[in-house]
Order: sequence, then structure tokens, then C-alpha cells
Amino acid sequence: MGTSVFTEMTELARRTGAVNLGQGVPELDSPAELLEDVSDAVLTGSNQYPPAVGFPALREAVAAHQRRRYGLDYRPDGEVLVTTGATEALAAALLALCDPGDEVIAFDPCYDAYAADARLAGARLVPVPLTLGGDGGGDGDGDGFALDPEALRAAVTDRTKVLLLNSPHNPTGKVFTDDELSAIAELCVERSLTVVTDEVYEHLVYADGVRHRSIAALPGMRERTLVISSAGKTFNVTGWKVGWVCGPAPLVKAVNAAKQFLTYASGTPYQEAIAKALGSVEGWAAGLRESLRANRDLLSAGLARAGLRPLRAEGGYFVQADVRPWGYDDGVGFCRDLPERAGVVGIPTSAFYVGADAPSWLVRFSFCRSEASIRQAVERLVEAGGRIG
Repeated sequence: MGTSVFTEMTELARRTGAVNLGQGVPELDSPAELLEDVSDAVLTGSNQYPPAVGFPALREAVAAHQRRRYGLDYRPDGEVLVTTGATEALAAALLALCDPGDEVIAFDPCYDAYAADARLAGARLVPVPLTLGGDGGGDGDGDGFALDPEALRAAVTDRTKVLLLNSPHNPTGKVFTDDELSAIAELCVERSLTVVTDEVYEHLVYADGVRHRSIAALPGMRERTLVISSAGKTFNVTGWKVGWVCGPAPLVKAVNAAKQFLTYASGTPYQEAIAKALGSVEGWAAGLRESLRANRDLLSAGLARAGLRPLRAEGGYFVQADVRPWGYDDGVGFCRDLPERAGVVGIPTSAFYVGADAPSWLVRFSFCRSEASIRQAVERLVEAGGRIG
């Protein structure tokens, strides 16, 4: 495991003073009441191990959230497990569900932990490429990514054990449609596959007429699906590392069997505070969505003004851009040059591809930074684009 491109680009940002639009680290405020609640929890002594399965009030709050938002009923005792962030939940799920030689399907490009977690479990990640529509041309957002149902069906073999789904999707910003989710669910029921769905951006959907729907709510899916989410993206507290898994008791029990030897438990005061905040999350998330929508639009328009070609971003933290108009066919080279050319850092999308058919000319830019940072980055990109033009 060598130095990752994320580490390289972060170091470039530090060394050059570039605006870092690479990693998805929010520069936005958290709810004041949430911060007060965690301070109170620390000062009143909630600093020892929580129960291994999670603070009871948080498990109850997660179950209530799933019922209220998706109509999914989970018992707080046995069907909800608190984890040290969604990343641990993903690792524990694959360690629990996979044996050496098993195959795990994920949609390419994908969050880089997916392939690593499969390897830790002795399994092999099988990438199914999302199709890229159009070239992202025009003055605004270009086309986005779509499911290829036939490619998905062709990827399933007798060794396939788990299908990993991420919606809203990192790094593309795609939100899977109802038709796409139905096609995935139909295949999983037909082939008796377990689904692990990563929904950490569940509250961050911006496109008009687009909604996030949990695949666990589709017919035949609750009993075969582990739903993973966390507080980090929703409340801008990524450093707290509080996540959770919901699902049928046998699957959650299996995840906990692996999780107990990873962290055992963590974050008692954070768990207490988040338990209170989840009850009113919808009001908070509505304001956060508006801020992020404005940032997305500002960044996308700026990329277009700079001569690059932004693709559609329906949710999450990131915009994809086609960098070929600046004379680059290689996003890695573009990202290595960009801090000196424009004072901005991005991440080559090829870093998220497992398969060999990566569009090398795509670069991911984050818009979860402050409005001031986005404006500064846009000004620098437009100025650099003007020099090229």
C-alpha cells in the first residue's frame, strides 16, 4: 500500500498554498446545539466505553430516523449497530459476509475503501462500470453517470456474495434512480445476493426532481440489506467518526462479530449528542443542502467559465470535470500541474477506478468548502483558463 494520491495532493496543497478542493473535508459549520450537547456530555463524565453495540439512545434515534424517512422498521436492540464511522461499518460488513475467494460487486468508480475492504476479507472486488453519458459539454453541467443493467447482470457469478451500492455516489455525485434501484433489487433477489448500501450522503441531494431512496425499502430487500450511514457528512462532524448499520438481526450480529475486534466501541460523548440531534435532522439538513447546492452551482459555473467541462452532480460533495479542453488526457498529470498553474488542488478520478476502463481525463473537485474558498478557487481557475484561451 503505497502513498495514496490523496496524500500527495494534500501535501501539494500545503506546499503551494493552493485551495484544496481535493478531499471531502467540510469547511462548514455544525449545529451549535450539537456542539453544546457534546461539550456537556464530556464535562458531565460520559467519557468511558459505551455499550459495544452503541449508546442505547443513539440506536433508538437511528431506528426512528429510518422509520420516519424510509418507512423501514428496525429494532434498536439487535437490528441497529453503532460503528466508528461508516468506514469501519463497511470493513466489518465485508469481513463478516465474505470468505476467501468470494466476489464483491461495486459500481466503478467507487470509494477507495471498497476494494481494500474486499482484499482484507480475502475476497475480490468486481467492478461494474457506470456508463458516462455525453462529454459534459456546453456552458453548464454535462451529462452524468448511469447504471448499465446488462453489465451488472453479466458480472454476477456463482462466487458473487455481496453487492456494494453507494447512493448518493462518491465520487460521481450520482443518485441512483428508482428504475436503477429496482433493476438492482430484482437481480439481488433472483441471485440471492446480500446488499451493503453506503448512504452517508443520504441528506445531501440537490437536483430538482431527484430523491434518495434506500434500496432496503424495495420489495424483498429488507431481509438481505445492510444499510450504512453516519453523522459525519450530515452534521459536518467528520472527525467524530460515528456511524451505524441497520439490517436484519442475523446480518447485524455477523457485522458485530467482526466489529468487536476492530474498535470494540468508541465516541461515547459524540454518540450521546448525535442521539439528540437526529430527531431534528430534517430542518438542519434542509439548510445545509441549500448551502451546498449554492457551492455546487458556483463551482460548476466557474469550471465552465475556466474552459473545463463540469458533469452533473445530483448529490454528495463532488463535481466531476472533463479536463481535456486544457490539453490534458491524463487527470493525474493535470492534478499535479494544477497547484502551480492555478493554485487549486483536485483529485484525479482514475484514483477511484478499480477496472481498466477509467476515463483518464476526469478530475474530482469538492464543493463542501466555505463559499469564500470556492470563490477563490473559481477566480484562480478562470484566470488560469484565460491564459490558456
